Amino acid sequence: MSCHAYVGRFAPSPSGPLHAGSLVAALASYLDARVHAGRWLLRIEDIDETRTVQGAAQDIIATLAALDMRSDGPVLVQSQRKARYQLARDRLGALAYPCGCSRKEIADSRVGTASDGAALYPGTCRHGLAPGKQARTLRLRVPDPGQAGELVQFEDRWLGPQAQHLAAEVGDFVLQRADGFWAYQLAVVVDDAEQGVTDIVRGADLLDSTARQIYLQGLLGYPTPRYLHVPLLMNETGEKFSKQNGAQALDLNQPLQALQQAAAFLGLDTGAARDREGFWALALTGWQARFGPR
Repeated sequence: MSCHAYVGRFAPSPSGPLHAGSLVAALASYLDARVHAGRWLLRIEDIDETRTVQGAAQDIIATLAALDMRSDGPVLVQSQRKARYQLARDRLGALAYPCGCSRKEIADSRVGTASDGAALYPGTCRHGLAPGKQARTLRLRVPDPGQAGELVQFEDRWLGPQAQHLAAEVGDFVLQRADGFWAYQLAVVVDDAEQGVTDIVRGADLLDSTARQIYLQGLLGYPTPRYLHVPLLMNETGEKFSKQNGAQALDLNQPLQALQQAAAFLGLDTGAARDREGFWALALTGWQARFGPR
């Protein structure tokens, strides 16, 4: 742990109400902040405005408050911060380059498969757009194999040592999408740095993004936070429990039960709690034993 005061965050996308899967991540991040006597911030990650559901952000904030989780500072909203992302892009200079390739063209020229299952970008536009090609996206150049910085290694507090070869497993990745919206990878790095986030606790579905974010942090001169990726709650068919897969909103008529189920998934025994005050005492004790300061 660095000498800086702990700052954690929970950063939901407002594509629907809070559900059991997102509560697991919210609870883990909240408990980690509390056992480190830190601040816990809320951020609304609505940079992809095509997925934003009207009123969802307010509903998520209200649901968290009803479960005793409230932000220790102003709620940051990504869609209001586009100028900050543009400034970061400008600082990246020539490492960020325009790409005219469509997804189909990338798939048709497949040179490999990225760690997330997508076709690995072959670097077609690295040295300039072909004649007649129009820029569609903005990509970030990653180091070539064997170059300094191509292998990104970090210690995950839940999963242990992690490593990813950016060239072989990711390829030059998108910073700005074809629809003009800034990509998640750039926005999250800028926001974490500007909010002073020291510790990121989130779902394991974002583990694959971490190496890209650490690479960006280095290029922009930002500190790298500590990471902890919690397991994902799955539905009956083995898919991630998510709004896209029909996850239902939390039942706030039974807030204690919702909290206890999330805690149990994280391996915390809070079954003896008879009210929320008792729940938080048991949950904090359990998290302290596993992930608290040593």
